[in-house]
Amino acid sequence: MPVIGVLALQGASDAHLRALTAVGCEARPVRTPDDLDLVDGVVIPGGESTTMSKLLGLNELQAPLQRRLGSGMPAFGTCAGLILLATTVLDGRSDQVSFGVLDLDVRRNAFGRQVDSFETDLDLPVLGAPSLHAVFIRAPWVERVGADVSVLAEVDGHPVAVRQGPVLATSFHPELTDDLRLHRLFVSVVAGSTGVPVAGREAAS
Repeated sequence: MPVIGVLALQGASDAHLRALTAVGCEARPVRTPDDLDLVDGVVIPGGESTTMSKLLGLNELQAPLQRRLGSGMPAFGTCAGLILLATTVLDGRSDQVSFGVLDLDVRRNAFGRQVDSFETDLDLPVLGAPSLHAVFIRAPWVERVGADVSVLAEVDGHPVAVRQGPVLATSFHPELTDDLRLHRLFVSVVAGSTGVPVAGREAAS
């Protein structure tokens, strides 16, 4: 099995660790460059993107993570993670981290503030039936996608789930539901990039 890390500086890292473990993956928190060296792929969870940007610098993780992502390490960003993986953050701060591995423009808190959080069912053909129940909390949306970006789901005409090569990202929080299909998909992406078979996939289905 591949080893998948979850960036655990701020945000919903514990829920992602539980989801990855539930699909039969070895999952580890990533807080230091040494932690990052031990994983084959990384989940960047939801949280507050500007706070996460600062903590990446304080924990000396920004440059090592940029190098790993630039060399093709698979990544799965949710909510704030989508913002950190994007090429352009339209309303970000001047010191905001943008790893630039998803060729798209994203707008922070585009669906509204905390009081505007909502849940809805999404059709993701890549996952098949049934639809996926999605939880949006201070969620961003995508305003532009590049030619190499596949849009996996939309809400009101705005992309909210995307993929570019080994990088997945969603505006919503899949770790907050019992539907593990997106985490299972990411494990498959990581396994494909490392050549490691996903032995637990059928058992977790």
